[in-house]
Amino acid sequence: MHTNDQHNTAENEENFAEMFEQAYKEPSRMEPGQKIEAAIVKMTPEWALIEVGGKGEGYVDINELKDAEGNLLVKEGDKIRAYFVRSEEGEMRFTTRIGSGPAARAQIADAFKNHIPLEGVVAREVKGGFEITIGAARAFCPFSQMGARREDNKADYIGKTLLFDIIECGERNVVLSRRAIIEAERREKAAALKETLKEGDKIKGVVTSIQKFGAFVDIGGIEGLLPVSEIAWSRTENVGDILKVGQPVEVMIKRLDWQNERISFSLKDVLANPWDTAAMNWPPGSYHTGTVTRLAPFGAFISMGDGVDGLIHISRLGGDRRIGHPEEVLKVGQTIEVRVDSVDPENRKLSLVPASISRAEDETSATMDKYRGKSEAAPQELGSMGEMLKKALENKEK
Repeated sequence: MHTNDQHNTAENEENFAEMFEQAYKEPSRMEPGQKIEAAIVKMTPEWALIEVGGKGEGYVDINELKDAEGNLLVKEGDKIRAYFVRSEEGEMRFTTRIGSGPAARAQIADAFKNHIPLEGVVAREVKGGFEITIGAARAFCPFSQMGARREDNKADYIGKTLLFDIIECGERNVVLSRRAIIEAERREKAAALKETLKEGDKIKGVVTSIQKFGAFVDIGGIEGLLPVSEIAWSRTENVGDILKVGQPVEVMIKRLDWQNERISFSLKDVLANPWDTAAMNWPPGSYHTGTVTRLAPFGAFISMGDGVDGLIHISRLGGDRRIGHPEEVLKVGQTIEVRVDSVDPENRKLSLVPASISRAEDETSATMDKYRGKSEAAPQELGSMGEMLKKALENKEK
């Protein structure tokens, strides 16, 4: 028969066995190039031992933690950033400064072999790319591998510390790339945004590229297209007249297509719709000054401001004479006074008439009305004259 003490002892032994097994569980395997933030637990003349959590301890060459004069830059307890290089005889070797010191070339070759990314400083622009310094070593990154856009100012990269992959490591040349790193970062950011974004959201971004068909906008690591038709309420002839690279904008998410990794934005949907107040701002019969923005075979488009364009039909441009094309009487950029003929906010149509022709038509109409007035009065005047002659004859007979 078991006593309570025997039961408790057996239970404690089981718990201890579980704890022992967990404490000495085989550490998870680290991949070459894996970055960690770790505290220094001990320093020897040759090595700095760092705490790697449940994975045990790692070793960093003590010389990596000294300045040019040989003075230590850290002390026990300080945290350092290090990259895992390899395991040797059960010991995990790390490095903090790949490419530094006399062993720079060997370290870079080791990093290339183990797919370890390197931090480098963009030193200067050279033919076809950039010269990158990695500690005491020099490397080259082609423009095509930099992840830069054509519109980017190359001078902005100079002096920046960036992460690179080694894609070629020869005896003399070391070639770097950022394309895979940028793509991985983009996928990571896209995955995070995918959880939060939805169509109709307003979001802040930065214009990264100007094209004929629109502009690309970065919303925090991923880009979307702002089509030319969604930039303004009025017709946009030249995107560069409205937007510039580096310009902050607030846009509305028009369409999300995560499957094809396409996002489209609208800038005009963030702005007030000028057609909502068009009937009040441009009532029929009112006169305004506008600018000719486009000439088409059927008429001239006039910018009225606030993103509203009106149309003067070709039949109202020639006055008394018939014209074959609006360019016979108008030119793009010309300022013209117009009268509003009609407003259709629902269909976004504003019909206009040149003010000069409208006034000429008004004068002609007034003259015709006056002439018609005299014609109608003539019979009455003639009648009165007849009566007067009749009375005069009657008096003469008397």
